[in-house]
Amino acid sequence: MITGLNHYNIRTDLTTMNRLGKFYIDIVGLKDGYRPPYESKGYWLYSGKKDVLHLAVTKKNETKDHCLGCSFDHAAFSAKNYSKTINHLKKNNIDFYCREVPLLGNKQIFFKDPVGNGIEFFFLKRNQ
Repeated sequence: MITGLNHYNIRTDLTTMNRLGKFYIDIVGLKDGYRPPYESKGYWLYSGKKDVLHLAVTKKNETKDHCLGCSFDHAAFSAKNYSKTINHLKKNNIDFYCREVPLLGNKQIFFKDPVGNGIEFFFLKRNQ
């Protein structure tokens, strides 16, 4: 049965994929890492030693709409250094909003990637 989340994948045209790669590296803080030699171009982006986001170019004759109206809301990343993260997002002109989990005191920061996919940074109370 399921033992955890392995990764999620975004597939789009080459220009958008490269733009997303830069965003997830520079803004989100993932690291570009090893990717097996698939025929298609892409990135495997890592948090520590684990690949958590795969970016890939659409297949030949395939198009992908940037589906802002679909049911996917966001991907959440565990994070630390709440104040430093807010300063980083402000410095890079990223629109975001913050929320606190009722009763638990955990903090959340929500924002969008360049094509509108939702991202959450989740800060346990002890990691703020």
